[in-house]
Amino acid sequence: MLTTSEVFRRIGNTQLKIQPDDSLLPIEVSKYDRTVVLEALHNCVAHQDYARDARIIVTELEDRLVFENEGSFFEERPDVYVTDGGRTPRRYRNPYLTQAMAELNMIDTMGFGILRMFERQAKRSFPLPDYDLGDGMSVKLTVYGNLLDESYTKLLLKETDIPLSDVLALDRVQKARPIDDATTRRLRKNGLIEGRKPHLRVAAPGVRHAQDRATYILTKGQDDQFYEKLILDFISKWKSATRKNVDDLLISKLSDSLDDQQKANKVGNLLTSMRRRGLIENTGSRKSPKWQSSNRAG
Repeated sequence: MLTTSEVFRRIGNTQLKIQPDDSLLPIEVSKYDRTVVLEALHNCVAHQDYARDARIIVTELEDRLVFENEGSFFEERPDVYVTDGGRTPRRYRNPYLTQAMAELNMIDTMGFGILRMFERQAKRSFPLPDYDLGDGMSVKLTVYGNLLDESYTKLLLKETDIPLSDVLALDRVQKARPIDDATTRRLRKNGLIEGRKPHLRVAAPGVRHAQDRATYILTKGQDDQFYEKLILDFISKWKSATRKNVDDLLISKLSDSLDDQQKANKVGNLLTSMRRRGLIENTGSRKSPKWQSSNRAG
């Protein structure tokens, strides 16, 4: 107990300033939350495989702490203790040590310790902890002491009732990690994310300056009707359009969140959709298309 407290005192726990959109004064928060750090460290002590005769390692980097202990994650997987709202382990690697630490209030034997770490980081608007189970013979936990994405931070400051399951997904988005389609649809419907896979991003809670608004529009792009009207106007003016004509017309106007290949695919999908709906027809070849107004159009 004394040693883990001493480890915490050795960590450079400076103050960080966060500027909310709805306040003139910044919020000051500690780089690391004491409860989160001690929970992580006490879990290492309680669940270490002491038969492997190894150290518990705490590494302080510039913007994060990394905790490493020997032995596999003993019961279930870390995400189960978060997504299920906490789960009580059925057994422990070191039952007597675990019981002693619980008596001293160093750990929670009901399985809420991991959940508590995630909830406290979310409440602080910080990135959530990351577990790395490596080769199955050790556990590595990273606790962040910095802010990764300003939109994520400000969104959590402003919207304090976002469910933890959605915060978990938003945290993956800010770390450029994939999320499943159902989660993507839910977050998009609730206005929490923008962009297209794999370039999703956390939606800004508000846009305050004209420059920000311009950036927002460039990144968001327009709806398909806007692009289709440009194509039809071009064909109306010049009687026909090649694929290069359409690319030159649209590519620069598509969302900045798309890469070159995604933009090319977007244009192709637009032309295909317009052809199927009878708005345009290809009077050239498949390799060298020549798009004109269809006789079926309006």
